[in-house]
Parts: sequence; structure tokens; C-alpha cells
Amino acid sequence: MPSPERFAAFAALSALLIVIPGPSVLFVVGRALAQGRRAALTTVAGNTAGAYLLVLAVAFGVGSLVERSLLLFTVIKLAGAAYLVHLGVRAWRERGRPPAAPEGGGAGRGGLRTFWEGFAVGAGNPKTMVFFAAVLPQFTDRGQGGVVAQMLLLGLVFNAIALVSDGIWGLAAAGARDWFARSPRRLSAVGGAGGLAMIGLGLTVAVAGRED
Repeated sequence: MPSPERFAAFAALSALLIVIPGPSVLFVVGRALAQGRRAALTTVAGNTAGAYLLVLAVAFGVGSLVERSLLLFTVIKLAGAAYLVHLGVRAWRERGRPPAAPEGGGAGRGGLRTFWEGFAVGAGNPKTMVFFAAVLPQFTDRGQGGVVAQMLLLGLVFNAIALVSDGIWGLAAAGARDWFARSPRRLSAVGGAGGLAMIGLGLTVAVAGRED
């Protein structure tokens, strides 16, 4: 197990990275503005689960492969960017549309789809993959053994902080959307802004280099 000092240092570094708005925060905010509080929080849950998949990949060796392979990094980056643009375009088209009352299990299916969309964005974030690949090994204590278990535990620390931080961003953005929702025109404007934010995020990810 990592020492308490290593835990504290990793938690501080993670918090510093997470509180600065990045792709995950912008995606959650865009989803909150486009679809509201429930969609934002479901997206946060999915995004966090997807990010932990990256922790698993790094812990079991895939992360170092992505870190060394420019081609694989580029493929993952462009796939994630294309998916973000797709979600942004869909949010733009549906801007201002009041949520329909679902029949039967429609709410569950819609929530599940939102979760998996967030999961795909979290798991397809190459920057997070590279961060984990570069940082997680530095905070493990190889002398204690169980390096994979240490990485998984440190990943939980990161994701717990991200869950709280992204959730706060989502709730704040959704609260602003509630005010806009009093006017159909304002709701349409803010929904469109959320869609454009996701499209812009996708384009930013597409042109970003590995050094970012």
C-alpha cells in the first residue's frame, strides 16, 4: 500500500488537475445546459466510470502502450473528438425541446443511454490516459508489492475527487439552465450553447497535441 504521504500528494495533484475546467468539465456543463440536472449527473457518473476504465488499462499495461504509440494515441483522440462533435450536433438539433414524458421504461433507457455516452467520453479521453500512465506509477511503492492494486486504489482517489468536482459543475450549470427554462427562447439559446460547447470541445481535442 502507498504511504499516507504518497496518498496525500497524489490527492493534492489530482485535485489541482481536476478543479481546472478541462474536457470532462466542459462536457458535463454542455450536457447540463442542453438537457438539465439529471442528464448532467448521469453523465458525471458515466464519465467517472469511463475514467476508471483508463485506470484499469494503465494498471494492466495498456496505458504505457498508448503513451509510446503515436498512431494509437491519435486514433483514440480522433475517435473521442468525433463522438463529442456528434453529441454536440445532436444537442444543437434538440435545443429548447421540452423533455417528453416517457412511457413505461423510457426514462430508464434514456438515463442508461446518457450514462453510456458519458462513459464513452470518459474512456475515450487520451489526455486522461496519458496522465494516468505518467503519474500513477510515480506514486506507487514497489517495495511494498502489489503495484497493480496500488494503482487501482490511487485511481479511486482520483475518481472520487472528480465525481464531486464534476457533480458541482453539473449542478451549477443545471441551476442556470432552470432560470433560462422560464423562457422558451432562452432555453433554446442555452441548449444551443451547450451543443456548441460540446462541438468546440470535440474540435479542440482533435487538434490538441500529445504535449497537452
